[in-house]
Amino acid sequence: MNGANQSYAVDQGLSQFASEPQLRWYALHTRARHEKVIERRLRDQGMGTFVPTTMEVHRWSDRQKKVEVPLFSCYVFIRCALSAEDRMRVYQLENVHGFVGTRGTSLPIPDEQIESIQKILAQSEPWRSYPFLKAGQRVRIRGGAMDGVEGVFLSENGDHSLIVSVNAIQRSMAVRINGYDIEPV
Repeated sequence: MNGANQSYAVDQGLSQFASEPQLRWYALHTRARHEKVIERRLRDQGMGTFVPTTMEVHRWSDRQKKVEVPLFSCYVFIRCALSAEDRMRVYQLENVHGFVGTRGTSLPIPDEQIESIQKILAQSEPWRSYPFLKAGQRVRIRGGAMDGVEGVFLSENGDHSLIVSVNAIQRSMAVRINGYDIEPV
């Protein structure tokens, strides 16, 4: 095989790989309490799905029961190439509001984030859900000696702090809040 034919064979092989669809994770926004049904229907259609779940104790006046519930209410993760066919399969399902994204585009989720959730769920170590917090977001401490204290969340080098400010004098103080439960305000 001469050099020109060898180059053509390599180029042809690369174009074959380029045409293979790249599977990525996406989040679907769903109607509340329909996550498991939507996941099952998508899986039955051959799509990769993931709905992380946790066990909760639900209490009624006459009994209590452990119930498996989605960790992220109203969301189902799917792994697909996001082809027109994939979109059609998703949008034909009842109780699916759409793909999570901005301005009509679907936002892919990095594989590492889904893999991290799966690894944590597979461990026997205790874990708990936690509100999504961004540095600069206003939060409130729940429980403990500082219950009800509000301020701005700050995260530096793994150290979480709460900034409490007095606007009139333009002064602030920071307190470490590692170990405290906090919630967005």
